[in-house]
Amino acid sequence: MSEWTHFDPSGRARMVDVGEKPETRREATARAIVRMRPETLAMIREGRLAKGDVLAVAQVAGIMGAKKTPDLIPMCHPLNLEGVSVAFDFQESSIVISVTARLTGKTGVEMEALTGATVAALTVYDMCKAVDKGMAIAEVCLISKTGGKSGDYRRPATT
Repeated sequence: MSEWTHFDPSGRARMVDVGEKPETRREATARAIVRMRPETLAMIREGRLAKGDVLAVAQVAGIMGAKKTPDLIPMCHPLNLEGVSVAFDFQESSIVISVTARLTGKTGVEMEALTGATVAALTVYDMCKAVDKGMAIAEVCLISKTGGKSGDYRRPATT
């Protein structure tokens, strides 16, 4: 894309006018990885943390984060999300959080998916920080998106 859409001709910030754009089916998936000690991951999986069910709370937080995106990111349009899903994948010493946001609308849902994944990851950190302050949130990124004028995107696989 050759132009900055969130700036007017004089360089001032603006919210993009999407009024004339057609509605299309749109979906975006983002991920965040929370790296931790293997012992911390075992405590999450076994439900042994004092604050309760970490993944249940992180799942709700991810959905809420997606819904609250325009309250946090200044130029995001308020969207009528039709669905938000949160999934967790366990690795040796990390949790991979994937958030997918869907709607039929005039603008994409990439920021909602990214915000949802980030808020879910922050929630995991918050609930586990008493036992593992060394956790790290890493690789927050867009995995895929469909719909809209710019077409589909799929993050290339990394080795």
